[in-house]
This record gives sequence, structure tokens and C-alpha cells, in this order.
Amino acid sequence: MTRKQRRLALIGSALAVLGLAAALVLNALKDSIVFFNSPTEIVEKPTRPGTRIRIGGLVKPGTVVHASDALTVHFDVTDGNKDVPVAYTGALPDLFREGQGVVAEGILQSDGQFKADVILAKHDERYMPKEVVDALKKQGRWQESGAVGAAPAKQDALGAVPAKQQVR
Repeated sequence: MTRKQRRLALIGSALAVLGLAAALVLNALKDSIVFFNSPTEIVEKPTRPGTRIRIGGLVKPGTVVHASDALTVHFDVTDGNKDVPVAYTGALPDLFREGQGVVAEGILQSDGQFKADVILAKHDERYMPKEVVDALKKQGRWQESGAVGAAPAKQDALGAVPAKQQVR
């Protein structure tokens, strides 16, 4: 084998190993690459207790309970179909309130409660992700200009939908 052929063989095998490594990493991460899981996905999809995940949805009205230590709060996150109880200790974002969108990052416990260590509240009320809009439309909970089941929502260049088309 000439020097050029050895070099090409080495480069080819290095690319093959790199491609195999990338495929293995992507396969291992395919379930955790999503930005967040809905409560329905968490309840229906078996998730091993102790697994670190993100859950996203709306803070269910009437479920926010502050503990006596003033830092611990318990609430339910809902997608209109299923609810997941969440416990969080720490300072809540200013925009956190009942009926608002929230993403919680933490650990699912064996009793089904979600122990959050990070809470992210929706920061802008003018837009909703397209995926959330589609999920709410499927459930029949989407209101557009005050009417459920109205014409399709308009989207901007990034696929976001104006939030004036809110849920009930």
C-alpha cells in the first residue's frame, strides 16, 4: 500500500468511527432531546423514578399551595388532559401564577410527584409555541378571538402563534 492509500484508509476509518459514535450518542439521547414533556406523556410513558426531565404545561388553577416556610410551593401542571403534582422550594419567577405556562425541571419521584429544582415561567404573553397550540386544538381547548374552533391561527416566521388566541 502506498503512503497515499494508507492516509485515505486512516481518514476513512476515522470518519466511520466518528459517524458510529455520533449515531450512538443521538440514539441514546433521542428521548431527552425534547424541550419538555407534557403531563400526558409523563403519565402514559413509563419514566424511571429518579430520572431528570422537564415538564411543561399550565399551572392548574386552584392548586397553588404555599407552605409555612414561604419558600416551598406545591401545584399541579396540566395540559388539559392529565395533571402532574409538582413540589418546588425556592424563589418563584415574577410571572408565575395560576393558569400561566410553566416549564419545571427536576426529578420524577416514585410516588408520581415531580420534585422541581428549576421553574421557568412564560415570559411573553404574545406568543405560544406551535406545538402547544396544536395540542390545545386537538383537545378542543383552543380559543381564537373568543371562539373555540374558529379559523386556523396565523403563525410568524418562527412558527409562533399570537397569544391573544388563548386557552379557556
